[in-house]
Amino acid sequence: MRIAVFGTGYVGLVTSTCFADLGNHVIGVDIDERKIERLARGESTIYEPGLQDLLARNHEARRVEFTTDAARAVDLAEVVFICVGTPPRANGEADLTYVVNVARTIGRHMADYKVVVNKSTVPVGTYDIVRRAIREEQGGRDVPFDVVSNPEFLREGMAVHDFQNPERIVVGTESDRARQILDRLYRPIARTTRPLVFTTVQSAELIKYASNAMLAARISFMNELSHLCEAVGADIKEVAHGMGLDSRIGPRFLQAGAGYGGSCFPKDVKALAQALESRGLTSTLLQAVDYINERQKRSVVQRLKRHLQTLEGRTIAVWGLAFKPRTDDVREAPSIAVIEQLLREYARVRAFDPEATESFKAVTDDFIRSRFPEGVHYAASAYEAIEGADALVLLTEWDEFRQPDFARMKELMKQPIVIDGRNIWEPEDLRSLGFTYVAIGRPAASDA
Repeated sequence: MRIAVFGTGYVGLVTSTCFADLGNHVIGVDIDERKIERLARGESTIYEPGLQDLLARNHEARRVEFTTDAARAVDLAEVVFICVGTPPRANGEADLTYVVNVARTIGRHMADYKVVVNKSTVPVGTYDIVRRAIREEQGGRDVPFDVVSNPEFLREGMAVHDFQNPERIVVGTESDRARQILDRLYRPIARTTRPLVFTTVQSAELIKYASNAMLAARISFMNELSHLCEAVGADIKEVAHGMGLDSRIGPRFLQAGAGYGGSCFPKDVKALAQALESRGLTSTLLQAVDYINERQKRSVVQRLKRHLQTLEGRTIAVWGLAFKPRTDDVREAPSIAVIEQLLREYARVRAFDPEATESFKAVTDDFIRSRFPEGVHYAASAYEAIEGADALVLLTEWDEFRQPDFARMKELMKQPIVIDGRNIWEPEDLRSLGFTYVAIGRPAASDA
């Protein structure tokens, strides 16, 4: 099939490349000329395991191409995907500006029937907004089209795998013609155990928000519980294990830590809350989920201050800037809140991340330089970051952090204080080596 994908960000690039790998001809469209130049050479513009090889292979086979020429892309495509950002407004509501702009572009250039697939994460009612925008741009030409909601469920760090092995594919449509086309498009990856689920458009639009909000709620629940565990001497990891053995609950997303981040959970929780409030309904639970998460991010430095009388002039190492491992994405990452707090306390920050350093700089450099002259020192290795450090704060559970040389760490650090924001180490292991070890919701272990 001939497919156009508007937007070459995280979702758009993975979607373009993976559809091409199924044998389709795909045109990726973006207004960013520099990004298109790189993609046109077969170079991925994001870090995602497996994506670069997949992109290079399909680029060489000429199954995928990238362009800024929206008119040509629309003209050639049978199916047009909208994969652009929906950033939150100040009140938490999703900003549909980019979605509407793409819809208008499609309406302006379409000359025959198209299936317009909204893969961006959008609130209920976007279907009608997109249809209206396309109609308005047709200028009375009355070219037939259908709009479909097809939310993405791609986990950063596992996106290629998730596209090729989806747990479910959700398609919301009112059109039999569009349903048949989407069924044919997704047939190569749909299975009995990985079903292609057809719903109303409204249900499809809500499923993505509801799924992310539920997962975020589980995380915030465990983070709330972690404070009680610390107060009574319980271990949140043991509590989570015992809970997860209940088949009604299951073990996933029961990990307490420094808070969730990324491009989905924070934004989608706020947007779903706003959707309720705008209709005169209450969003008490969702507001609590968001509040607990923001509080959890800020609790990391408070834990650190219990072991250092002052942070002023102290050297604090930070391991992990990405919001999760296997990605360079730092959007809403706990590292941003933690490092800002450290700088406000006049600490010297030495940070290391295997993949996300440049992303972190791009997001925070202007803010940091304008307010904190010393800025952040970005180390070339994990061990360089902790040299002479008064404490280490771990914020991202990269595999290379799981089994470090603890003896070497203790030699390099000025003070062996560790704040484990992801609970990846065992308290007894670090206690036996003389570390002051602070985890989230776990019994205290120190060298005292």
